[in-house]
Amino acid sequence: MAASEISSLTADSGTSTPHRGAPASRRRRRLRSRTEQWMFLVPALAFIVLFFGYPVVKNMIMGFQDYSTKTFFTGEAPWVGFSNYVAVISSSLFSTAVINTALFTIGSIIGQFVIGLALAVYFRRRFPLNNLLRSLLLLPWLLPLIASSAVWKWILDQDSGVLNQTLLFFHVINTPIPWLSSPDMALVAVIIVNIWLGIPFNVTILYGGLQGISEELYEAAALDGATKWKAFRHITWPMLRPVASVVLVLGVVYTLKALDIILGLTGGGPANATQTLTTLSYHESFVNFSFGTGAAISNILIVVSMVFTFIYLRVNRRPVDE
Repeated sequence: MAASEISSLTADSGTSTPHRGAPASRRRRRLRSRTEQWMFLVPALAFIVLFFGYPVVKNMIMGFQDYSTKTFFTGEAPWVGFSNYVAVISSSLFSTAVINTALFTIGSIIGQFVIGLALAVYFRRRFPLNNLLRSLLLLPWLLPLIASSAVWKWILDQDSGVLNQTLLFFHVINTPIPWLSSPDMALVAVIIVNIWLGIPFNVTILYGGLQGISEELYEAAALDGATKWKAFRHITWPMLRPVASVVLVLGVVYTLKALDIILGLTGGGPANATQTLTTLSYHESFVNFSFGTGAAISNILIVVSMVFTFIYLRVNRRPVDE
């Protein structure tokens, strides 16, 4: 009996050793797995820090310095505090740029969203060449902005532009319209071009949101005698509202930083009629070589964009919370 007890104890002690080591082994495997996962994130994090984080931080610091071309060689930029911001805000051109930025953003967002929503609803139907036409709508989004601005500058030319020639041919106008050379028409022309550029983004996102709405809801509404307008008002729009909110917020952020299309069409002119905060920052930095004030204007845009980004995060997180 004693021998059997000793053998059983020996067997138990022999089998208990792996059980004691198993948790440690699992912890090592879990740690190794987490380390490998983080290693895959290192290149992306390094890219974000080097090409996004550092420029933003450097720009914010430059906004508080007297940064000029001389500073690039000496490396010494005097700290001036909020002097750059005071100089920018007190400038009469700043108020003009703010008004133009607001008009440009509001006009572009309304035009892009309304036309984009109408096209998204239209393409939800089944008809021949539906997929082909939706693919062609992506072309303005894929073309380089400089190339798009060059084409539109030719279209909107006062003397030889296609638009004026077409309107004159159909007797819509009697004299050519100075789309890009008139202070009254230049901002309107830039808004029209930016609407054209933003429609593909709105159509793509809104069309994806429409695809998530069940057809059974529309069939039930049709059985109840609901018209298409009532179906849109009581079914489509309420269910599309979260997606629409995200599209609007992202559209505002993208439009606030629009630069290429304005520089390609008007350069901020004529007579500062299309001067926005982005073009003003560009001119201060790369025309007047006043990098401190240019950075200050950019920092103002960063703060405004961060506000709308915060709104976007809240709107985008709400459906998950609910």
